[in-house]
Amino acid sequence: MEKEKLYKLKAEANQLSPILNIGKNGITDTLIEELNKQIKANRLVKIRVLKSAEEGKDLKAIAEEIAAATRSTVIEVRGRTVVLYR
Repeated sequence: MEKEKLYKLKAEANQLSPILNIGKNGITDTLIEELNKQIKANRLVKIRVLKSAEEGKDLKAIAEEIAAATRSTVIEVRGRTVVLYR
């Protein structure tokens, strides 16, 4: 993805509030299903990963796992927030 588009998407993502929280259940089929619907509708989504979801996993690894499951691209991981785009 070219830098210009990436910057534009990051700027757009700043205006969004997280639509989903990933909690202690982690990445479930239901979560992926809902995320797919949201990505289809909005293209750009922001999700928050709660501390209980990490279980020793790196936040970037969690983001990549979600992106792979939803066939989307990780735009940004900032703090506990992940921004995905398809």
